[in-house]
Amino acid sequence: MRFVSLLFSCLILMVLFPSEAIAQDTLVKSKKAAGAKMFKATDDLKKSLSENDEAKIAKSYEVVAQEFIDKGDNAKGEEYLKKALASYTKLNRKSDKTRVTRSLAKVQESQNKVQAAIKNYEAAGEAAMDKSDEQLNSNDANRLRNANNPAVQSAYNKSNIKLLEREDKKEEAADAYVQKAEMNLQQKNKDVAIESYEKAIIYSNAKPKEVIKLKSEIAKVYASDNQFDKALAINEKLLGEAQSKQDFDTQITQLQSLATIYFKKNEPEKAISSLKEAYSLASEKGKTIEVKKSLTQLLSYYKSHGKDKESIALYEEFFQNFEQLIQSDTSLIDAKAFQITEEKIRQLEKEKTLKDELISKKNTFNYVLIGSILLLLLFFGFIVKALYSIKTKNKEIALQSLRREMNPHFIFNSLNSVNQFISQNKELEANKYLTSYSNLMRNMMENSNKDFVTMSNEIEQLKKYLDLEHLRFQDKFDYQIIADENLDIETTFVPNMIVQPHLENAIWHGLRYRETKGLLLLKFTLKKGKIGVIIDDNGIGLTKSQELKTQNQKVHQSRGLTNTKERISLLNELYKTNITFHVSEKITPETGTIVEINFPLIDKI
Repeated sequence: MRFVSLLFSCLILMVLFPSEAIAQDTLVKSKKAAGAKMFKATDDLKKSLSENDEAKIAKSYEVVAQEFIDKGDNAKGEEYLKKALASYTKLNRKSDKTRVTRSLAKVQESQNKVQAAIKNYEAAGEAAMDKSDEQLNSNDANRLRNANNPAVQSAYNKSNIKLLEREDKKEEAADAYVQKAEMNLQQKNKDVAIESYEKAIIYSNAKPKEVIKLKSEIAKVYASDNQFDKALAINEKLLGEAQSKQDFDTQITQLQSLATIYFKKNEPEKAISSLKEAYSLASEKGKTIEVKKSLTQLLSYYKSHGKDKESIALYEEFFQNFEQLIQSDTSLIDAKAFQITEEKIRQLEKEKTLKDELISKKNTFNYVLIGSILLLLLFFGFIVKALYSIKTKNKEIALQSLRREMNPHFIFNSLNSVNQFISQNKELEANKYLTSYSNLMRNMMENSNKDFVTMSNEIEQLKKYLDLEHLRFQDKFDYQIIADENLDIETTFVPNMIVQPHLENAIWHGLRYRETKGLLLLKFTLKKGKIGVIIDDNGIGLTKSQELKTQNQKVHQSRGLTNTKERISLLNELYKTNITFHVSEKITPETGTIVEINFPLIDKI
C-alpha cells in the first residue's frame, strides 16, 4: 500500500506538471477553453505594453488581476494590482488609484496580510474623492486593527454595511455581509452567520458563481452544527441545478461536499458513491485537480479500512485513463500557456522600463539643455541691459558735456562786454550788466544737469540773455519773443539750451554788422501736436557773414552748429523725441537767416 501511495503521488506530480510535448500539442486548443477570458486579458496587456500606452497598461493589469482573484489565485491578483496601482500613480488618476488601492487591501486581507491591508485601506481613504469612500476605507482599516475585539470589529462592519446599502454598492455590500458572517462564526454565532450569508446572496444575484459559493458556505455551517439534513438539502439542490445547466465544475464540488457530509453522518456507502461519481465526472471532463481531490479522499478511506484491493483497482483505473486525462485537462495547458504568456509580458515590461528610462534621460537632458539655454539667454540679456545702460549713461554724459561746452564761449563774450563797458568808463552799464549776467549764470547752473525744462523757464532764460546782449548792442537790434496762445508754457517742456546758441549766432554774426538797427524775432508755435521754434533775424545773412569771419570764428561757428546737431541726435536717441533742425538764408532782396527747430509736444519728463 505504501508503494502504491508513493507511485500515485508521482503520477499526481506528472499530472500537475505535464510534459512539454503534450503541452505544446494542445496549446492552441486551450485558448478556446475556460481560460479564454484570461488569455484575452493577457493579450490586451501585451498589446498595451507594445504600444507603451500607460492608460491601457494600467487597465489591462487591473483586468488580469481580477481574473486571478476570480480563480482564487489571490497572490497573483495582488501582484498585478500592484502593477496597476503603479501605472495609475504615474498617470495621476486619483479615482482609479483609490479604487485599485482598496482592491489591493481586500486581496491582502484575504491572504491574512493584515498590516499591508491596513496601510492600503488608509491610503485609499486619504485619496478618496468623497466622504463616504473615505469613511468606508477608514472603517475597514480600524476593523482590522481591532482583530482582538469582536465587538469593535462588528461596529465598524455594521457602519460599512449601512454606508454601502445607502450608496447601493451591491457587490461591496455582499462582501461586507460575508465579513459579518465570518466574524459571527468566530464567535460561534452560527444563526446570525447564516442570516449574513443569506443577505450576501441577495446582493450577489448578478454573479451566479458567487451565489453557489455562498450557499455552499451555508451548507458547511449547517454541517458543522450537525444539521446534516439542511446541509444535504442545500448541496443536493445545488447539484440538481448544476446538472440542469451542465455546470460540471459545480457538480463535482457538490458531490465532494455531499461525500464529506455523508462521512460525518456516518453513511460511508453514500459518501463513497458520491466520491466515485465526482471522480468519474472529473476524469471525463479533464479536471485533474478535482480527480486528485476525489482520489485522495477515496484512498484515505480505503487505507483506513484496509481495503487494498479497492485501492489497487482504483489506481489501475486511474493509470489507464492517465494520458487521456492529461490531454483533456485544459487547465493544465492554460497554466502552461499562461506561463509562456507571462514570460512574454515580463520581457515587454523590461523593454518598457528601458524605454521609460531612455525617455526620462532624454527629457532630463532636454530640461538641462533648455535650462542652460535660458540661463545663457538671461545672462546675455543682463549683458545687453548692462551695455545699453552704459551706452545710455555715456550718451547722457556726452549730452551734458556738449551743453557745458557752450558755456565757456558765452562767458568769454560776456566778460569781454564788461571789459568794453569799463574801458569806456561806463561803470553803471558795467554794474548793471554784471548783475544781469550773474542772475543768468545762476539759472544756467541750476538747469545745467537737465535735458528738458519748462517753456516758461526757457523763455525767461532767453529773455535774460537777450537783455544782456541788447544792453551791449542796443543800437544794433531790437527783439521780440512770441509764444502761441494755445501753448501752456508752464507745463510744456522744451530741450534745454538748444535755442540760445542760435540767438547768439544771429546777434554776433548777423545783426551786429548791420548799418541800421535790425530785428530778432523768436517765435514758439503749436501745429498738429508739434512745437516749432523759429529764430528769424534780418542781419547780413550767412554768405556775407562767412566772408567777414576770421579763420578762428569760422571754426567756432562750425563747432557751434556741430554741437547743436550732436545734442539733437543724442536727445532723439535717449528720449525718442524726433527733434529736427534746419538753417536757411533769406532770399534777396531780403537779408538774414531763419533757424527752425521742431519737436513733439512734451507735457512731462
